[in-house]
Amino acid sequence: MVSETPISGSLVVESKPSSIDVVNEQIISNLEDNSFSEDDIFAVHLALEEAFMNAVRHGNKMDPSKKVRVEYSIGSNRVEIFITDDGKGFEPDTVPDPRVGNNLYKPEGRGLLLINSYMDVVEFKESGNCVHMVRYKEKPDITKSLN
Repeated sequence: MVSETPISGSLVVESKPSSIDVVNEQIISNLEDNSFSEDDIFAVHLALEEAFMNAVRHGNKMDPSKKVRVEYSIGSNRVEIFITDDGKGFEPDTVPDPRVGNNLYKPEGRGLLLINSYMDVVEFKESGNCVHMVRYKEKPDITKSLN
C-alpha cells in the first residue's frame, strides 16, 4: 500500500562493507511497500551500494571505528538519500571519466558513473563527504518545457 506521508529514516552504521546489509534492508523494503517498480528498486539498490562503499573505502579509508550516516525519505513519487562519511571529502570533478582513453583500464570513477546513471539527482555537499541522491518514479517530461 502506498503511503501518502513520506517515510523517513536515519541510520548510523559502522564503516565496514557488511553494514550495507542493514541499510539496504530498511530502504529497499520501504521502496517495495511504496510500490516502486523493479527498475526503480534496482537503480536505487545499485546507487546506494556504490555510494555506501565509496564512503567506506574512500571516505573512511576502511576504518571500522568511523561511521557512515544514511538519511532517507521515501514518498509516493520519489526516494531521497543522503550518505555522509567521516572522511575529508573529495572534489567529484577531479575523478577521471572511466569511459575515456586509458581510463577504460582503470577502476577509478566507475561507481560515480553508475550512481549518476541510475539516479535522477546526484549532488555532493561542499565538503565532499556527503552525497545527496534522488530517484523519481515518474520522470519529468522535459519535452514539454522545450516547446
